[in-house]
Amino acid sequence: MEFFRIKRDIPFMRHALVFNAISAITFIAAVFFLFHKGLHLSIEFTGGTVMEMHYSHPADVEAIRKSVEGMGFADSQVQSFGTAQDVLVRLPTQKGMNSTQVSQKVMDGLKAQDNGAELRRVEFVGPQVGDELTHDGLMALGMVVIGIMIYLAFRFEWKFAVAAIIANLHDVVIILGFFAFFQWEFSLTVLAAVLAVLGYSVNESVVVFDRVRETFRDRRYGKLSTADVMNHAITSTISRTVITHGSTEVMVLSMLIFGGPTLHYFAVALTIGILFGIYSSVFVAAAVAMWLGVKREDLLKPAKEKDTTGGAVV
Repeated sequence: MEFFRIKRDIPFMRHALVFNAISAITFIAAVFFLFHKGLHLSIEFTGGTVMEMHYSHPADVEAIRKSVEGMGFADSQVQSFGTAQDVLVRLPTQKGMNSTQVSQKVMDGLKAQDNGAELRRVEFVGPQVGDELTHDGLMALGMVVIGIMIYLAFRFEWKFAVAAIIANLHDVVIILGFFAFFQWEFSLTVLAAVLAVLGYSVNESVVVFDRVRETFRDRRYGKLSTADVMNHAITSTISRTVITHGSTEVMVLSMLIFGGPTLHYFAVALTIGILFGIYSSVFVAAAVAMWLGVKREDLLKPAKEKDTTGGAVV
């Protein structure tokens, strides 16, 4: 399915050096902010108090959230839990207050606002749990990267695998850089979005690389240089890219606008990942593969020599 077809190849690779220089600067800036400011980790990583509340009527989550923030818990998380009458409140660790004092203060404030509030459960999440989550999250990210490299190396060629991983890590680091620069809260939900972006970006790279392989194998394009083959592959997939990324971004924007605070940063991470995923698949992955020296011979199966003796042995 195509919305449009571009008859003349766009010379993307002609500007690859300039765009990759921009990518390198953006990447370095993201790494700088990650080390200089660090991520604003949620209580799932840093520890805190978790309260499960029950209301005698459907709970107004937004009103509860404003009430909790008004008590001085700026980094709290309030979300529906199970039914419309159940609410989960996550509170960061407070200096000079233990978990019991924190939960009591919040409970008193919520009861003053709504007498139908009932405390069902209070738990303290220690920092050791946060360390475990951080370790598991990094392990998951590492396993995804290794799996992608093995898959691409088998399906295409090792140069494509290296190019795709560089492009995908470029997307991930830039997402993390945005969260570090603006000090947006980094939660398990955002980590899930980062892992989703990895899969999404590699899918776009695979589509482009698959078209590169087809073009290399097509005798009609036998005289094209590697740069021209890359240009043709990217140009011929633009319509598909517009359809796929456009429809996905519409869904993500609906979560960003209507999903509320619970899905806000999840949708923000996906939006950044989708936009930079398009960019990296064109100007990073394809260009790096070209600079690594990928050529027609890498993707063509060697022809088997014909047996002229008819199987006879002399």
